Amino acid sequence: MNNKLLIIGHVWPEPKSSAAGRRMMQLIEFFKVSQYEVCFATPCAKKEHSYPLEKINIAVQTIEVNNSLFNEFIQKFNPGVVIFDRYMMEEQFGWRVQDYCPKAITLLNTEDLHSLRRKRKSIVAGKPSSKNEELELRELASIYRCDLSLIISKFEMNYLKEKGIQEDLLFYLPFMEDTPNQKSIPKYEDRIHMVTIGSFLHDPNVDGIRYLKENIWPLVRKKLPEVEMHIYGSYPTSKIEQLTNLNEGFIIKGRADDVSNVMSKARVCLSPLRFGAGLKGKFIDAMRMGTPSVTTQIGSEGMPQGENWPGFISDSPNEMANKAVLLYNEKEVWRAKQSIGIHVLSTEFSKDEYQQKFKEKLFSLKANLAKHRSKNTIGNILKLNNLRSTKFMSKWIEEKNKHAD
Repeated sequence: MNNKLLIIGHVWPEPKSSAAGRRMMQLIEFFKVSQYEVCFATPCAKKEHSYPLEKINIAVQTIEVNNSLFNEFIQKFNPGVVIFDRYMMEEQFGWRVQDYCPKAITLLNTEDLHSLRRKRKSIVAGKPSSKNEELELRELASIYRCDLSLIISKFEMNYLKEKGIQEDLLFYLPFMEDTPNQKSIPKYEDRIHMVTIGSFLHDPNVDGIRYLKENIWPLVRKKLPEVEMHIYGSYPTSKIEQLTNLNEGFIIKGRADDVSNVMSKARVCLSPLRFGAGLKGKFIDAMRMGTPSVTTQIGSEGMPQGENWPGFISDSPNEMANKAVLLYNEKEVWRAKQSIGIHVLSTEFSKDEYQQKFKEKLFSLKANLAKHRSKNTIGNILKLNNLRSTKFMSKWIEEKNKHAD
Protein backbone atom coordinates (compact mmCIF):
# COMPACT_ATOMS: atom_id res chain seq x y z
CA MET A 1 0.00 0.00 0.00
CA ASN A 2 1.37 3.41 -0.94
CA ASN A 3 1.25 6.29 1.50
CA LYS A 4 -1.32 8.32 -0.36
CA LEU A 5 -4.64 9.29 1.20
CA LEU A 6 -7.69 10.54 -0.69
CA ILE A 7 -10.42 12.12 1.39
CA ILE A 8 -13.76 12.45 -0.40
CA GLY A 9 -15.38 15.21 1.62
CA HIS A 10 -19.07 15.85 2.02
CA VAL A 11 -18.24 19.49 2.80
CA TRP A 12 -15.10 21.56 3.22
CA PRO A 13 -13.86 21.29 6.81
CA GLU A 14 -14.69 24.28 9.02
CA PRO A 15 -13.05 23.45 12.37
CA LYS A 16 -14.18 26.76 13.87
CA SER A 17 -17.78 26.18 12.80
CA SER A 18 -18.52 22.58 13.73
CA ALA A 19 -17.28 19.54 15.61
CA ALA A 20 -17.38 17.62 12.31
CA GLY A 21 -14.89 20.08 10.83
CA ARG A 22 -12.63 19.69 13.83
CA ARG A 23 -12.86 15.91 13.57
CA MET A 24 -11.83 16.04 9.92
CA MET A 25 -8.80 18.17 10.75
CA GLN A 26 -7.78 15.65 13.43
CA LEU A 27 -7.88 12.87 10.82
CA ILE A 28 -5.84 14.97 8.40
CA GLU A 29 -3.31 15.70 11.15
CA PHE A 30 -2.97 11.98 11.90
CA PHE A 31 -2.24 11.07 8.29
CA LYS A 32 0.15 13.99 7.85
CA VAL A 33 2.10 12.94 10.95
CA SER A 34 2.10 9.39 9.53
CA GLN A 35 3.87 10.73 6.41
CA TYR A 36 0.96 10.39 4.00
CA GLU A 37 0.50 12.50 0.90
CA VAL A 38 -3.03 13.81 1.40
CA CYS A 39 -5.54 14.99 -1.20
CA PHE A 40 -8.93 16.40 -0.23
CA ALA A 41 -11.58 16.13 -2.96
CA THR A 42 -15.14 17.36 -2.67
CA PRO A 43 -18.12 18.29 -4.85
CA CYS A 44 -18.97 21.03 -2.33
CA ALA A 45 -18.15 24.67 -2.98
CA LYS A 46 -15.61 26.36 -0.72
CA LYS A 47 -17.03 28.87 1.77
CA GLU A 48 -15.65 31.90 3.55
CA HIS A 49 -14.80 29.96 6.70
CA SER A 50 -13.49 26.79 5.03
CA TYR A 51 -10.08 25.76 6.30
CA PRO A 52 -7.26 26.74 3.89
CA LEU A 53 -5.97 23.21 3.34
CA GLU A 54 -3.43 24.34 0.77
CA LYS A 55 -1.55 26.20 3.51
CA ILE A 56 -0.74 22.91 5.24
CA ASN A 57 0.32 21.26 1.98
CA ILE A 58 -2.91 19.37 1.36
CA ALA A 59 -3.76 18.99 -2.32
CA VAL A 60 -7.36 19.91 -3.13
CA GLN A 61 -9.50 18.69 -6.00
CA THR A 62 -12.97 19.66 -7.15
CA ILE A 63 -15.03 16.64 -8.18
CA GLU A 64 -18.56 16.14 -9.45
CA VAL A 65 -21.09 13.44 -8.73
CA ASN A 66 -22.24 11.38 -11.70
CA ASN A 67 -19.18 12.33 -13.71
CA SER A 68 -16.66 9.82 -15.09
CA LEU A 69 -13.83 12.38 -14.86
CA PHE A 70 -13.49 11.17 -11.27
CA ASN A 71 -12.40 7.78 -12.64
CA GLU A 72 -9.45 9.35 -14.42
CA PHE A 73 -8.56 11.43 -11.38
CA ILE A 74 -8.45 8.52 -8.93
CA GLN A 75 -6.53 6.29 -11.33
CA LYS A 76 -3.90 8.99 -11.70
CA PHE A 77 -3.63 9.77 -7.98
CA ASN A 78 -3.77 6.06 -7.08
CA PRO A 79 -4.37 6.33 -3.30
CA GLY A 80 -3.52 3.57 -0.86
CA VAL A 81 -6.29 4.72 1.51
CA VAL A 82 -9.62 6.41 0.74
CA ILE A 83 -11.80 8.07 3.38
CA PHE A 84 -15.45 8.66 2.56
CA ASP A 85 -16.68 11.55 4.67
CA ARG A 86 -20.12 10.20 5.60
CA TYR A 87 -22.23 7.57 3.91
CA MET A 88 -23.47 9.88 1.12
CA MET A 89 -19.99 10.13 -0.34
CA GLU A 90 -19.57 6.35 -0.24
CA GLU A 91 -22.85 5.93 -2.11
CA GLN A 92 -21.78 8.39 -4.79
CA PHE A 93 -18.13 7.44 -5.22
CA GLY A 94 -17.62 4.05 -3.56
CA TRP A 95 -18.28 1.99 -6.69
CA ARG A 96 -15.87 4.13 -8.69
CA VAL A 97 -13.14 3.59 -6.09
CA GLN A 98 -13.81 -0.15 -6.21
CA ASP A 99 -13.70 -0.26 -10.01
CA TYR A 100 -10.70 1.99 -10.60
CA CYS A 101 -8.64 1.64 -7.40
CA PRO A 102 -9.61 -1.78 -5.97
CA LYS A 103 -6.52 -2.22 -3.78
CA ALA A 104 -7.13 0.97 -1.79
CA ILE A 105 -8.25 0.53 1.82
CA THR A 106 -11.66 2.17 2.16
CA LEU A 107 -12.60 3.93 5.40
CA LEU A 108 -15.99 5.40 6.22
CA ASN A 109 -15.92 8.42 8.52
CA THR A 110 -19.46 8.26 9.89
CA GLU A 111 -19.19 11.44 12.05
CA ASP A 112 -22.38 10.23 13.72
CA LEU A 113 -25.18 7.87 12.72
CA HIS A 114 -27.46 10.12 10.68
CA SER A 115 -30.36 7.67 10.84
CA LEU A 116 -30.19 7.52 14.63
CA ARG A 117 -30.24 11.31 14.85
CA ARG A 118 -33.19 11.52 12.42
CA LYS A 119 -35.07 8.81 14.30
CA ARG A 120 -34.65 10.67 17.58
CA LYS A 121 -35.71 13.94 15.98
CA SER A 122 -38.91 12.28 14.76
CA ILE A 123 -39.65 11.01 18.27
CA VAL A 124 -39.19 14.48 19.79
CA ALA A 125 -41.42 15.97 17.09
CA GLY A 126 -44.00 13.19 17.49
CA LYS A 127 -43.73 12.39 13.78
CA PRO A 128 -42.27 8.89 13.25
CA SER A 129 -41.31 8.20 9.63
CA SER A 130 -40.52 5.06 7.64
CA LYS A 131 -37.86 7.10 5.83
CA ASN A 132 -35.69 6.80 8.95
CA GLU A 133 -35.63 3.03 8.55
CA GLU A 134 -34.65 3.40 4.90
CA LEU A 135 -31.85 5.79 5.87
CA GLU A 136 -30.57 3.32 8.46
CA LEU A 137 -30.38 0.58 5.82
CA ARG A 138 -28.42 2.92 3.54
CA GLU A 139 -25.96 3.69 6.33
CA LEU A 140 -25.56 0.02 7.23
CA ALA A 141 -24.99 -0.84 3.55
CA SER A 142 -22.21 1.76 3.33
CA ILE A 143 -20.58 0.33 6.44
CA TYR A 144 -20.66 -3.16 4.94
CA ARG A 145 -19.18 -1.97 1.64
CA CYS A 146 -16.18 -0.34 3.34
CA ASP A 147 -13.16 -2.08 4.81
CA LEU A 148 -13.48 -0.17 8.08
CA SER A 149 -15.82 2.43 9.57
CA LEU A 150 -14.57 5.02 12.05
CA ILE A 151 -17.09 5.26 14.89
CA ILE A 152 -16.79 8.26 17.20
CA SER A 153 -19.04 7.04 20.02
CA LYS A 154 -18.93 3.94 22.23
CA PHE A 155 -22.72 3.98 22.28
CA GLU A 156 -22.83 3.78 18.50
CA MET A 157 -20.25 0.97 18.49
CA ASN A 158 -22.62 -1.10 20.63
CA TYR A 159 -25.65 0.04 18.63
CA LEU A 160 -24.11 -1.16 15.36
CA LYS A 161 -23.05 -4.48 16.87
CA GLU A 162 -26.65 -5.01 18.00
CA LYS A 163 -27.69 -4.36 14.40
CA GLY A 164 -25.50 -7.28 13.37
CA ILE A 165 -22.41 -5.46 12.06
CA GLN A 166 -19.33 -7.59 12.68
CA GLU A 167 -16.85 -5.98 15.02
CA ASP A 168 -13.87 -6.13 12.66
CA LEU A 169 -15.66 -3.70 10.32
CA LEU A 170 -15.82 -1.08 13.08
CA PHE A 171 -13.10 0.97 14.76
CA TYR A 172 -13.75 3.19 17.75
CA LEU A 173 -11.99 6.49 17.16
CA PRO A 174 -13.24 9.35 19.35
CA PHE A 175 -12.02 12.93 19.34
CA MET A 176 -8.25 12.87 19.85
CA GLU A 177 -7.25 15.52 22.37
CA ASP A 178 -4.19 16.81 24.18
CA THR A 179 -4.41 16.93 27.97
CA PRO A 180 -4.83 20.58 28.97
CA ASN A 181 -2.64 22.28 31.54
CA GLN A 182 -5.05 22.99 34.38
CA LYS A 183 -2.83 25.79 35.70
CA SER A 184 -3.27 27.76 32.47
CA ILE A 185 -7.08 27.60 32.59
CA PRO A 186 -8.97 30.61 34.04
CA LYS A 187 -10.11 30.15 37.64
CA TYR A 188 -13.66 30.07 38.97
CA GLU A 189 -13.58 33.65 40.20
CA ASP A 190 -12.27 34.91 36.83
CA ARG A 191 -15.31 33.62 34.96
CA ILE A 192 -18.82 34.94 34.46
CA HIS A 193 -22.10 33.94 32.77
CA MET A 194 -23.15 30.70 31.07
CA VAL A 195 -22.47 29.54 27.53
CA THR A 196 -23.35 27.06 24.85
CA ILE A 197 -22.02 26.69 21.34
CA GLY A 198 -22.88 24.81 18.15
CA SER A 199 -23.57 25.34 14.48
CA PHE A 200 -27.08 26.55 13.71
CA LEU A 201 -27.04 24.40 10.59
CA HIS A 202 -27.35 21.43 12.95
CA ASP A 203 -30.98 20.74 13.94
CA PRO A 204 -30.22 19.42 17.46
CA ASN A 205 -28.54 22.72 18.33
CA VAL A 206 -31.46 24.82 17.09
CA ASP A 207 -33.98 22.71 18.99
CA GLY A 208 -31.80 22.77 22.09
CA ILE A 209 -31.56 26.58 22.08
CA ARG A 210 -35.31 27.00 21.80
CA TYR A 211 -35.90 24.45 24.55
CA LEU A 212 -33.32 26.22 26.74
CA LYS A 213 -34.96 29.61 26.25
CA GLU A 214 -38.49 28.40 26.91
CA ASN A 215 -38.07 25.78 29.62
CA ILE A 216 -34.80 26.17 31.50
CA TRP A 217 -33.34 29.64 31.31
CA PRO A 218 -36.33 31.38 33.00
CA LEU A 219 -35.78 29.07 36.01
CA VAL A 220 -32.07 29.88 36.12
CA ARG A 221 -32.67 33.61 35.72
CA LYS A 222 -35.03 33.70 38.70
CA LYS A 223 -32.21 32.58 40.97
CA LEU A 224 -29.37 34.36 39.12
CA PRO A 225 -30.91 37.60 37.82
CA GLU A 226 -27.54 39.15 36.87
CA VAL A 227 -26.23 36.14 34.93
CA GLU A 228 -26.44 36.00 31.15
CA MET A 229 -26.81 33.08 28.76
CA HIS A 230 -24.45 33.48 25.79
CA ILE A 231 -25.20 31.36 22.71
CA TYR A 232 -22.48 31.04 20.08
CA GLY A 233 -22.74 29.30 16.74
CA SER A 234 -22.04 29.63 13.05
CA TYR A 235 -24.68 30.44 10.45
CA PRO A 236 -27.47 31.84 12.67
CA THR A 237 -30.67 32.64 10.78
CA SER A 238 -32.73 35.76 11.41
CA LYS A 239 -35.20 33.63 13.39
CA ILE A 240 -32.39 32.47 15.65
CA GLU A 241 -31.06 36.00 16.12
CA GLN A 242 -34.56 37.13 17.14
CA LEU A 243 -34.34 34.86 20.18
CA THR A 244 -32.08 37.45 21.81
CA ASN A 245 -33.76 39.14 24.78
CA LEU A 246 -31.46 41.49 26.69
CA ASN A 247 -33.95 41.90 29.54
CA GLU A 248 -33.86 38.14 30.07
CA GLY A 249 -30.10 37.96 29.63
CA PHE A 250 -30.52 35.53 26.72
CA ILE A 251 -28.13 36.60 23.97
CA ILE A 252 -27.38 35.08 20.57
CA LYS A 253 -23.72 35.96 19.98
CA GLY A 254 -23.24 34.34 16.56
CA ARG A 255 -19.99 32.87 15.30
CA ALA A 256 -17.15 32.40 17.77
CA ASP A 257 -13.80 33.12 16.15
CA ASP A 258 -12.06 31.47 19.10
CA VAL A 259 -14.06 28.70 20.79
CA SER A 260 -11.43 28.26 23.51
CA ASN A 261 -11.65 31.93 24.43
CA VAL A 262 -15.44 32.13 24.82
CA MET A 263 -15.65 28.75 26.59
CA SER A 264 -12.89 29.63 29.06
CA LYS A 265 -14.56 32.91 30.03
CA ALA A 266 -17.84 31.23 31.02
CA ARG A 267 -18.43 29.55 34.36
CA VAL A 268 -20.94 26.94 33.14
CA CYS A 269 -21.77 25.30 29.81
CA LEU A 270 -25.55 24.74 29.69
CA SER A 271 -26.86 22.77 26.72
CA PRO A 272 -30.10 20.74 26.88
CA LEU A 273 -29.91 18.66 23.70
CA ARG A 274 -33.08 16.61 23.14
CA PHE A 275 -31.89 14.59 20.15
CA GLY A 276 -28.70 13.93 18.26
CA ALA A 277 -26.04 11.26 17.82
CA GLY A 278 -22.28 10.79 18.02
CA LEU A 279 -20.12 12.78 20.44
CA LYS A 280 -21.03 16.39 21.11
CA GLY A 281 -18.00 18.55 20.41
CA LYS A 282 -19.17 21.39 22.65
CA PHE A 283 -18.61 19.25 25.74
CA ILE A 284 -15.14 18.26 24.59
CA ASP A 285 -14.42 21.99 24.18
CA ALA A 286 -15.83 22.62 27.65
CA MET A 287 -13.56 19.97 29.19
CA ARG A 288 -10.53 21.38 27.36
CA MET A 289 -11.23 24.78 28.85
CA GLY A 290 -12.15 23.49 32.31
CA THR A 291 -15.80 24.54 32.05
CA PRO A 292 -18.25 22.19 33.82
CA SER A 293 -21.36 21.25 31.82
CA VAL A 294 -25.02 20.59 32.43
CA THR A 295 -26.76 18.57 29.75
CA THR A 296 -29.17 15.74 28.99
CA GLN A 297 -28.69 11.98 28.59
CA ILE A 298 -28.53 12.51 24.82
CA GLY A 299 -25.98 15.30 25.23
CA SER A 300 -23.66 13.15 27.33
CA GLU A 301 -24.08 9.98 25.27
CA GLY A 302 -20.88 8.12 24.45
CA MET A 303 -19.01 9.77 27.32
CA PRO A 304 -18.55 8.90 31.03
CA GLN A 305 -21.81 9.05 32.96
CA GLY A 306 -22.99 9.71 36.50
CA GLU A 307 -20.27 10.83 38.91
CA ASN A 308 -17.74 10.63 36.10
CA TRP A 309 -19.44 13.39 34.08
CA PRO A 310 -17.74 16.82 34.45
CA GLY A 311 -20.92 18.49 35.62
CA PHE A 312 -24.48 17.17 35.83
CA ILE A 313 -26.80 15.16 33.59
CA SER A 314 -30.59 15.42 33.71
CA ASP A 315 -33.61 15.41 31.39
CA SER A 316 -35.68 17.47 33.83
CA PRO A 317 -35.82 21.23 33.16
CA ASN A 318 -36.12 21.96 36.89
CA GLU A 319 -33.16 19.78 37.82
CA MET A 320 -31.03 21.13 34.97
CA ALA A 321 -31.72 24.68 36.12
CA ASN A 322 -30.95 23.81 39.76
CA LYS A 323 -27.70 22.05 38.87
CA ALA A 324 -26.60 24.95 36.66
CA VAL A 325 -27.21 27.34 39.56
CA LEU A 326 -25.35 25.02 41.96
CA LEU A 327 -22.31 24.90 39.68
CA TYR A 328 -22.40 28.64 39.20
CA ASN A 329 -22.58 29.45 42.92
CA GLU A 330 -20.55 26.71 44.60
CA LYS A 331 -16.82 27.08 43.96
CA GLU A 332 -15.78 23.71 45.46
CA VAL A 333 -18.41 21.78 43.49
CA TRP A 334 -17.31 23.63 40.35
CA ARG A 335 -13.63 22.85 40.92
CA ALA A 336 -14.34 19.16 41.57
CA LYS A 337 -16.32 18.88 38.32
CA GLN A 338 -13.60 20.74 36.41
CA SER A 339 -11.01 18.21 37.61
CA ILE A 340 -13.21 15.37 36.42
CA GLY A 341 -13.28 16.91 32.94
CA ILE A 342 -9.49 17.13 32.79
CA HIS A 343 -9.28 13.48 33.87
CA VAL A 344 -11.85 12.38 31.29
CA LEU A 345 -9.92 14.08 28.48
CA SER A 346 -6.66 12.43 29.44
CA THR A 347 -8.12 8.93 29.92
CA GLU A 348 -10.94 8.73 27.36
CA PHE A 349 -9.78 10.99 24.52
CA SER A 350 -5.99 10.85 24.58
CA LYS A 351 -4.53 11.89 21.24
CA ASP A 352 -1.36 9.86 21.72
CA GLU A 353 -3.26 6.71 22.66
CA TYR A 354 -5.79 6.78 19.84
CA GLN A 355 -3.35 7.86 17.17
CA GLN A 356 -1.24 4.84 18.08
CA LYS A 357 -4.24 2.49 18.08
CA PHE A 358 -5.35 3.83 14.69
CA LYS A 359 -1.85 3.42 13.29
CA GLU A 360 -1.73 -0.20 14.46
CA LYS A 361 -5.18 -0.91 13.02
CA LEU A 362 -4.23 0.44 9.60
CA PHE A 363 -1.01 -1.60 9.62
CA SER A 364 -2.94 -4.76 10.47
CA LEU A 365 -5.57 -4.02 7.82
CA LYS A 366 -2.90 -3.44 5.20
CA ALA A 367 -1.17 -6.73 6.03
CA ASN A 368 -4.38 -8.78 6.01
CA LEU A 369 -6.63 -6.95 3.55
CA ALA A 370 -7.53 -9.91 1.34
CA LYS A 371 -8.44 -12.10 4.31
CA HIS A 372 -10.33 -9.23 5.94
CA ARG A 373 -12.42 -8.68 2.82
CA SER A 374 -13.11 -12.40 2.32
CA LYS A 375 -14.81 -12.54 5.74
CA ASN A 376 -17.16 -9.67 4.88
CA THR A 377 -19.77 -11.78 3.09
CA ILE A 378 -22.58 -9.22 3.21
CA GLY A 379 -20.26 -6.48 1.94
CA ASN A 380 -19.16 -8.66 -0.96
CA ILE A 381 -22.78 -9.40 -1.85
CA LEU A 382 -23.64 -5.70 -1.78
CA LYS A 383 -20.72 -4.92 -4.10
CA LEU A 384 -21.90 -7.34 -6.78
CA ASN A 385 -22.81 -5.56 -10.02
CA ASN A 386 -26.42 -6.73 -10.05
CA LEU A 387 -26.99 -5.18 -6.60
CA ARG A 388 -25.09 -1.90 -7.10
CA SER A 389 -28.05 0.33 -7.89
CA THR A 390 -26.04 3.44 -7.00
CA LYS A 391 -23.57 2.67 -9.79
CA PHE A 392 -26.13 2.25 -12.53
CA MET A 393 -28.24 5.18 -11.37
CA SER A 394 -25.11 7.34 -11.52
CA LYS A 395 -24.27 6.11 -15.01
CA TRP A 396 -27.82 6.78 -16.17
CA ILE A 397 -27.76 10.33 -14.74
CA GLU A 398 -24.40 10.99 -16.40
CA GLU A 399 -25.70 9.90 -19.80
CA LYS A 400 -28.87 11.91 -19.29
CA ASN A 401 -26.80 15.01 -18.48
CA LYS A 402 -24.69 14.54 -21.62
CA HIS A 403 -27.75 14.49 -23.84
CA ALA A 404 -29.24 17.45 -21.99
CA ASP A 405 -26.12 19.45 -22.86
